[in-house]
Amino acid sequence: MEDNNRNLILAMVLSAIVMLVWSIFFAPEPPPPAPEAQQAAQTTEAGAPATPGTAGQATTAPALDAAAAANADPSANAARVKIESPSLAGSISLAGGRIDDLELTGYHDTLDPKSPYVRLLSPTAQSELRAVGSAVAPGGDLQQVVQKPYYAVYGWMPAAGTDPALVPGPATIWQVESGTTLAPGQPVTLRWDNGAGQIFRRIYELDDKFLFTVTQTLENTGAAPFSAAPYGILARHGKPDTQNFFVLHEGVVGMTDGTLLEEKYKDLPDLSPLAGEGPAELINVQENGWIGFTDKYWMTTLAPAPGQSFTAVVKYAPGADIYQTETRMPAQTVAPGATATSSSYLFAGAKVWETINGYQEAPGIDRFVDSIDWGWFYFLTKPIFRLLHWLHGMIGNMGWSIIALTFVLKLLVFPLARKSYVSMARMKELQPEMEAIKERTGDDRMKYQKEVMELYKREKVNPAAGCLPVLLQIPIFFSLYKVIFVTIELRHAPWVGWIRDLSAPDPSSLWNLFGILPWAGPGQGTFLHSFSLPILAIILGISMWMQQKLNPAPADPAQKMIFAWMPWIFMLMLGGFASGLVLYWITNNVITIAQQYAIMSMHGHRPDLFGNIKSSLPARAKSDEKKGKSGK
Repeated sequence: MEDNNRNLILAMVLSAIVMLVWSIFFAPEPPPPAPEAQQAAQTTEAGAPATPGTAGQATTAPALDAAAAANADPSANAARVKIESPSLAGSISLAGGRIDDLELTGYHDTLDPKSPYVRLLSPTAQSELRAVGSAVAPGGDLQQVVQKPYYAVYGWMPAAGTDPALVPGPATIWQVESGTTLAPGQPVTLRWDNGAGQIFRRIYELDDKFLFTVTQTLENTGAAPFSAAPYGILARHGKPDTQNFFVLHEGVVGMTDGTLLEEKYKDLPDLSPLAGEGPAELINVQENGWIGFTDKYWMTTLAPAPGQSFTAVVKYAPGADIYQTETRMPAQTVAPGATATSSSYLFAGAKVWETINGYQEAPGIDRFVDSIDWGWFYFLTKPIFRLLHWLHGMIGNMGWSIIALTFVLKLLVFPLARKSYVSMARMKELQPEMEAIKERTGDDRMKYQKEVMELYKREKVNPAAGCLPVLLQIPIFFSLYKVIFVTIELRHAPWVGWIRDLSAPDPSSLWNLFGILPWAGPGQGTFLHSFSLPILAIILGISMWMQQKLNPAPADPAQKMIFAWMPWIFMLMLGGFASGLVLYWITNNVITIAQQYAIMSMHGHRPDLFGNIKSSLPARAKSDEKKGKSGK
């Protein structure tokens, strides 16, 4: 079992090296932006937006007019309604009533407070923003931060027998009926009259975080019943620039009656083609659900009111290069003199756990916290994050909270790990005898194993107990790695001194003597930064070396050499990891060293700095003394 333990650790090391090499030399580069020619939507011969096939109750979803990106499109200069809140800034275009201009005013692109705010949604034409001048950070250039078109649009699909021209589409020009600026407590109402007896209204409301409430009404003042179905659409033109990291999900995310839906962008073109839809997937949701797009830290999702049935749609338009999610509601027939109403929610903002959890509780968006990518070890990742979040609320600094979290985790697993620490301490005592057995048995491997097992049996040492710390550490380490990597609470979170972002690698570097020399070290995220020996990486290597000295050395010379190099290999490899993760590992090593030192000292074998045991009795004398007491 001792060999199995070492082989497990060796496999982890080799796997980590393979992953590092793959990420440096073979990881796919983000694809170049799609040409503008590919971002023009397919249109009918008359130039109107093409209409995909029938869905639900004989209704059709309108294709998005990506042709609005062209300068000749009249919707490019449509008027706008401003959005202002403590968390968001932007505007709504009256062309289609699109929410297509949105910045997150609590987050900057970089640590520089003068850098632009994070832009979440962008319109199809920059000219739409130039006329508005939406809020940007001091020193920020509006035109420079405009990204690929990404927006939310709502409307009505004509039912069978209803003229499509009588329902508002993505390019319909709306009129402002009430309100001048959308803000918390200040709703805005848009109005469109089709001239045939039907009046459509859209009411936008916004809280102080990231949740829009969109209420669509259809008032029938005509003499005959009118049938249509409300819908909501999220569209992204061109494949977004993703991190392409295997532990992170970026793409479509949703919940359909308790089932989590995740689709990566690269997989959407391979969906089964539907007539008139292109590659698409339709999921009928009976009661509760939501669907949208998620990035590492940001998300935009459509969420019909709880209890509302709808059809969730995921699709890709190959010719237009548009990624799209939809919520299609059942068709409603409105009698003369009556009004139909449909309410839904739009989340557009940062994936802050506390905020998302609040929306899960009220208004009751089903399992909304699962929009955060908790990974395979979600049963560990979720409680670890909850504990870290609670500690941060108590301490106020995420770095010290990670250190406190490490102490708590070590305390929780200590009863299980104590026996293994005792076993490793006893095995350390037996090292001189094991070396003597090796010298006596020479190359006779079978004889060596037999005498070693007799020694373990005689001294009541269980070598299998040494596997326990490793088996406990692996899922905890990967769960914490996931928490630090995907949760926005770690983004730009400072610790002390030079550590200003625990989600990023340690920026210090031995190459410039940690800032003393007048040249910069390798940039974060580059190949050379992993080998530039940041301060935290050096401390990690030393702590691993000290911990290793307290463990029994392998008898095999090759394994002994590999284990001797392992702390320094990890020191080089982990220089490019998030500093919060390295901080956790250092703290874990220091606590483990203290525990092993204390346990060995309680057994009368106090090690020095280099792991050499100072014992009152030699190991052989102690063994002989035990034999004498037992009468053997």
